[in-house]
Amino acid sequence: MARRATISDVAREAGVSVATVDRVLNGRERVREATALRVFEAARRIGYHAAPLIASRIQAEKPLRRFGFVLHKERQAFYRNFAAEIERAVAAAPGIRGEAVIEFAPSQAPSDFARLMRGLRGRVDAVAATAVTHHEVTGAVEELKAEGIPCFALLNDFAQGVRQTYVGLNNLKVGRIAASMIAMAVHRPGKVAVFVGGYRWHGHELRETGFRSYFREYAPHVTVLDTLVNLETRQLTYEATLDLLDRHPDLRGIYCAGGGMEGAIAALREARQPGDVALVVNELTPESRAALLDRYVVLAICTPLPRLCADVVSLMNAAVEQGISDLSGQHFLQPELQLPESV
Repeated sequence: MARRATISDVAREAGVSVATVDRVLNGRERVREATALRVFEAARRIGYHAAPLIASRIQAEKPLRRFGFVLHKERQAFYRNFAAEIERAVAAAPGIRGEAVIEFAPSQAPSDFARLMRGLRGRVDAVAATAVTHHEVTGAVEELKAEGIPCFALLNDFAQGVRQTYVGLNNLKVGRIAASMIAMAVHRPGKVAVFVGGYRWHGHELRETGFRSYFREYAPHVTVLDTLVNLETRQLTYEATLDLLDRHPDLRGIYCAGGGMEGAIAALREARQPGDVALVVNELTPESRAALLDRYVVLAICTPLPRLCADVVSLMNAAVEQGISDLSGQHFLQPELQLPESV
């Protein structure tokens, strides 16, 4: 019968004294986190019966941080994945006991975002949101900031000069990437279209600007049509895409700068053969993945969600510990480019 591991065995395995293991196990005195973790790993490796208790002691010593997040489009696969990655990043944040409070705005109305952000007062230490650019949202950020609660913009920038940091892709560059892919796929004169979610999405405006500037610079033989607003909905995008295909037989490409790509994919499947129109979308979802494989989508420009969530949690924790900075910043992430052959 195997001998049961003892506290002396744990100490020997961890390379520390028995007294140190005792302090970690019983919480008699504070022990450096690195040492406590070494003791826990040693206890786990040799099967020490109190390893779970050591883990709970280590966790209890960490300061509690509550992070609030306001997202939208709760039913969309991308935002469900986003929320799951947030939960994982908060749970894995080093040196703290993290708790994530996630709210979903029922619409894109500025008042919904502002209401939910204000509602996090007294419940969290820092806030991050995917809100629109609007004075109501800016007002909410100002109120939170006045109470010592730093605010971060995710994916779409808002409250510039008031919010702490924007965390996401360089949206001007994203628009140029989309244009360059369509230009490479289209080798003859024609027209291209661009959809944005609305007039209050700063990120979509930057993507549109980058998209248009690329064609002006490198593909002047391609005509960029007037921008279409789809409110990030499948149905509007579907109907508008069918109308575009009907009115412009020489339509060569489409870029969905925001949501609603499912409608464009459905319309192309219904009215065109794969490759007839080069479609570029943002984010990899079950719909965009299938469309890539079927050659209806030529490129999906994706946000690295695990990295974004880990980075924003780290920035939020630093702002809580060090105080709100008077300087607002931008934290850009490298986009992940998914081609038909890479999925």
